[in-house]
Amino acid sequence: MKKNTVRSVVFRLCMAALLAMAPAVHAQQLEPLPVPAVSTDTLMKHIVELASDSYQGRLSGTRGHERAMAYVERVLEGYGMKVEEQQFPIECNEIENCKFNIYTPGSKERRYFTLGNEFCCAGMTGRGYVDAQMVFVGYGVDNNIFDEYKGVDVQGKIAVVLTGTPEWLPGSVAENYTQLRDKARTAERHGAIGLLAINVSPSCLSYEPQCRIYCGELPHMATFPILQLTMDCGRELLSTESADLDAAMQAIASQRTCSFALLKKAEIDVNAIYRSRARTANVLARLEGSDRTLRREVIVVGASLDGPGLQGETTLFPGADINASGVAAVLEVARILSQSGYSPKRSVLFVLFSGGEQQWLGSREFIAQYSKLNNVEAFLNVQNIGGGDSLVVLGDNRYPTLWEICHSHDTAVFRHYMAVNAEKTNPRGDARAFDNHRIPSLVVTTLNGLQHNHVSSDIWENIDRSILTKASQLLLETAAELADGRYQGRSPKSKGNRYYHNY
Repeated sequence: MKKNTVRSVVFRLCMAALLAMAPAVHAQQLEPLPVPAVSTDTLMKHIVELASDSYQGRLSGTRGHERAMAYVERVLEGYGMKVEEQQFPIECNEIENCKFNIYTPGSKERRYFTLGNEFCCAGMTGRGYVDAQMVFVGYGVDNNIFDEYKGVDVQGKIAVVLTGTPEWLPGSVAENYTQLRDKARTAERHGAIGLLAINVSPSCLSYEPQCRIYCGELPHMATFPILQLTMDCGRELLSTESADLDAAMQAIASQRTCSFALLKKAEIDVNAIYRSRARTANVLARLEGSDRTLRREVIVVGASLDGPGLQGETTLFPGADINASGVAAVLEVARILSQSGYSPKRSVLFVLFSGGEQQWLGSREFIAQYSKLNNVEAFLNVQNIGGGDSLVVLGDNRYPTLWEICHSHDTAVFRHYMAVNAEKTNPRGDARAFDNHRIPSLVVTTLNGLQHNHVSSDIWENIDRSILTKASQLLLETAAELADGRYQGRSPKSKGNRYYHNY
């Protein structure tokens, strides 16, 4: 036998031996596991409960959120799982009431606005009373390439700004004026005593107050009131002034400043109870795997439990879609995997995060406190699945293998209900903390599903039951596949290296 022939035979024999010893093929190459169907009624039961008045919008650090924690703990314990809490401190601002009106000096008439109708407070507003003239300063930028405070005097006055930043402003400059605290601190440096922010975000209707808890980094501005007005309210504010809202925005879009003092004055009175270190916690429940070896490996399935909360006595942000829908999906996956007779080989850890409204603080706390991160083989996050026109699973850019597993179930069960875009996506929200530690992560959410983003109309009656059910089933199918053991899991290299992204 020739030398080359011998080498060829030896090579084929070695390859056959290696293939025999290789790990199982990826799960998406195998037939889908038989998994029961989720119950739409059970999903809706959880959403109706968590979006009800008794939970007061589930703001982290409040009694309403504590009640929500107690509810999900009772549900998970009812499924036979041991529940634990990861406690940590969180910034909490409970807004008891707020009054806001405008008037023209010398006139007896005042225009009174209603909390929850024309405006709401910024999540981290300061308390206090101010009565002063208003000055419009665009987006509140005071950089040397674009200074909207130049030529106007805001000393002892209330600054009126637009939310966000101009599209043409360089990112390195814009990042200093993105959040309301950034704008408020800039206004305070120029002598302002309060801030009115007109919400020009396209994610919200012009007549709906939109509440966001995260307002930027500390320190807290304890006696500096910050209100967020609807666009319609902003238009009324600037009517009969030097420029109306549309004209001002058009001028700024053309890279021209449009700052001016208003003839009108405003009276603002905010009563809020601020705690820099309120107590909150993540809720954890573990379903032990059936395989003696694989049970040490963990698949984490999680969603944020908290919401924007309650302002005053009547302005409730129920958070039915954001994110009671995601919590309901996690609870339903927990029910089926623990009670349907299905016995996953890997362990599954169900986590309901607190602090999602504050730059996903709960998921970062989970990563900081969980002692066995190297045992976590994947993370499935679910958020905002109660509306929209199709499913979206984020993370295919960073974790294409994991994404393909999820996509294979979409193909088998829903016949391509997932939206597949040419542009690859990375994990976001709670999944970022996991991604920072190279834990393969996906986010199950929806496309065009933010019609009720952080507004009072985010009620259970507006939940789309069809897409809720499809998203929950996809989450269940994928979680079951990953927990079965056929998924290969993380590489040793990913468990030894870490890299980080900005939140």
